[in-house]
Amino acid sequence: MARDVYADRARMARFVADSGWRRVCVFAIAHRWFPWRSRSVSVPSRLLFAPHDLRTGDPTRATEFYSGRFAFAGKVVLTDGASPFEVEPPSREWAEELMAFGWLRHMQAAGTAIARANARALVGDWIAMRGHRLAVALAPEIAARRVISWLTQSPLILQDADSSFHRRYIRSLTSQVRYLKRVSPHVRDGRPRLICAVALCFAGLCMADQPRLLRFAQRRLVEELDRQILADGGPASRNPGMLIEVLLDLLPLRQCFGARHLQPPAALLNAIDRMMPMLRFFRHGDGVFAHFNGMGPTPADWLATVLAYDDARGRPLSNAPYSGYQRMEAGGTVLIADTGLPPPLALSDEAHAGCLSFELSSGRNRVVINCGMPATGREEWRAVARQTAAHSTVTVEDTSSCRFISSGLLRRVCGTPVIDGPASMHVDRGERGGADVLRASHDGYARRFDLIHQRSWRLSPDGARLDGEDLFRVAHGEEFAADGRDRYAIRFHLHPAVQPSRAADGHTVILRMPDGDDWAFTAPEATVTIEESIIFAGGGGPRRTEQLVITGRAHLVPHVAWAFLRMRALRP
Repeated sequence: MARDVYADRARMARFVADSGWRRVCVFAIAHRWFPWRSRSVSVPSRLLFAPHDLRTGDPTRATEFYSGRFAFAGKVVLTDGASPFEVEPPSREWAEELMAFGWLRHMQAAGTAIARANARALVGDWIAMRGHRLAVALAPEIAARRVISWLTQSPLILQDADSSFHRRYIRSLTSQVRYLKRVSPHVRDGRPRLICAVALCFAGLCMADQPRLLRFAQRRLVEELDRQILADGGPASRNPGMLIEVLLDLLPLRQCFGARHLQPPAALLNAIDRMMPMLRFFRHGDGVFAHFNGMGPTPADWLATVLAYDDARGRPLSNAPYSGYQRMEAGGTVLIADTGLPPPLALSDEAHAGCLSFELSSGRNRVVINCGMPATGREEWRAVARQTAAHSTVTVEDTSSCRFISSGLLRRVCGTPVIDGPASMHVDRGERGGADVLRASHDGYARRFDLIHQRSWRLSPDGARLDGEDLFRVAHGEEFAADGRDRYAIRFHLHPAVQPSRAADGHTVILRMPDGDDWAFTAPEATVTIEESIIFAGGGGPRRTEQLVITGRAHLVPHVAWAFLRMRALRP
């Protein structure tokens, strides 16, 4: 045990030191006198073409921008004639969206001369005030998104532009690409590093006379795709939402290689082919993604756009062992469960403590959910949303199965990764009586409470009944610890559209659905209570809902059986 503790401390020390060094390198490269301003990327004579932007735009937003109203990340700023780059940002999220220039797509959607002139004026303001020196704009992930936005929306910006603006635009774009190339090896691991490689690939393909840049960018892209997209197509960070975000960039990138008559890297094609089936894996019957490991509200229009590129359109996978998820489906009932360990330390900044949590849906009705993450104000809710209690699984002594960095100094240096959690996971899947059976266990509470949590699910062939079981056993030895620290709570968070009502027996809860396809939850040997809950991943922000809770002591009641039953299947 002591050896494990010292090993964990050494691993954490190495991670903190590496994160700190990367921050120092990024800070140094961002300095105005750093030699990245040398001609590592030559100024192109022209842009060859513009990539296709798959993210849909809203033309009404272009009208708002023209009137000086800039609404990003849940905050609204009225500029009163001033440039939005000169006003004090109401939040860092607002500033990041502004500096990433993704909002240019709304002006492209408007397709008017006024929208084009306004877009050109705003880009000109940013160039004139040397926006690339602003702290938020220098964040590598934001710089990468801005390069992609400027390339995809270059027809909007450069149409009707004079030669002077055209030269300034090309020089500024080249300067940003040079910075991105120099900083890319030191970017924080995960999505930021991958998006930097994608942006450099776009630049190498779209800017004329960039063979060296393209070779460099392709190597970086292949390295990141091989590392971050797992064999079953899931992301190494275990965040389902990353699938949509990454495919929205990889699909146009594949088209760009075709436009240049170049063979795309095999890693790019293979990654797309692996990721496409996983889109359907995480979808419920209403089209919404399951809420695991940082997933927020599902962008329905973006998801529909990406799915249009899925030629197979087959039945979703049922087993994603590398990503750590399982899917059971029968008779319109869908269950998706988290049966994986936390991601590697460097990729766990968005990971949640939701081991053995699950979501359940029936047709277009979502029944059991996890609380998820909000689309905006994520930092405000992050600490709460990542806790085990925000997931439909078991908590022991009101403690999460994972621990996260909470120190203010360490958070500034290396974010909030998982520093302790389950180290062992056992998953068995089979069939019994024609029904799918899944059993999994984890040791996330073994070190602190000497407990192993095991959960099993059995979905009937017609999808009308889901039987579940939570079992607690001693991790070391044969008897439960004498200190009595074995109180557990089994939580089932309900979708806000579900209306629960407790039956008189105290063991059963009727779950009313909007379309009348009602279900019942029962735990014959336990008392079920209804408590308040919250869903963070609602389309309109955090929203009140309810949860079913079963409590007990592991040494007294080590086994809890429960079931969800479709009411119409019980009627004669």
